[in-house]
Amino acid sequence: MRPIAVVTGASSGLGAATARALSDRYTVYCAARRLDRLQVLAGEIGGIAIACDVTDPESIAHLSATVGDRVDLLVNNAGGAFGQEPLATDDLDRWTRMYAVNVRGAAQVTQALLPALVAAHGSIVFVTSTAAETAYEGGGGYCGVKSAERAMAGSLRLELSGQPVRVMEISPGMVHTKEFSLTRFDGDQARADAVYADVPGVLVAEDIAETIAWMANRPPHVNIDRLVIRPLAQAANFKVFHGQYPQRTFVD
Repeated sequence: MRPIAVVTGASSGLGAATARALSDRYTVYCAARRLDRLQVLAGEIGGIAIACDVTDPESIAHLSATVGDRVDLLVNNAGGAFGQEPLATDDLDRWTRMYAVNVRGAAQVTQALLPALVAAHGSIVFVTSTAAETAYEGGGGYCGVKSAERAMAGSLRLELSGQPVRVMEISPGMVHTKEFSLTRFDGDQARADAVYADVPGVLVAEDIAETIAWMANRPPHVNIDRLVIRPLAQAANFKVFHGQYPQRTFVD
């Protein structure tokens, strides 16, 4: 019997890439709101598509009932950033939406699937962000919710001490996907593209997905509490190199 993985936010970006990366070892339940995309993905990887809105308790109950009483791996990936405006002018309804998806959503899915994870001696991976590492201008809302998600993961790890469930966190920096920045900037393609312009070697979704698969596939006694992953060009959230690296020189 193949182990079971559940990946939320699997219809695009990091979630879709993670589902693909896990599919060689797991039967992957691909969960997100956009069922049409999930069905294509599930068909490609031999997974199972299930429509799930992580902000809707009934939707999560349906996910839990569909998956059943054994889950070997949960990847809490559903989330997103909405806006990057200064606190003085930001729309705080965006903060509420971000909390609902990034924090409450991950909490609700974890609660629903935790008995199945305990039964399987399973693993949970929270996909946070380097926004939880330090504040940056315009990041009050997103830094706040990702810091809250980090605190939740840390609390859960303490609460599950003595039980055979691993709680892990991956904290990605700058990752170029089609939708993350476009969603953040309300569909402004030029503004979204400017984030990554002239940044050499920016991360892509597959970089994160492969790392999540590596974390999940460590021996059962090995817990990767938190892994921060950035492109070389990003020394910090607020310090990113734009340009070209000098060519390598070789000495005979």
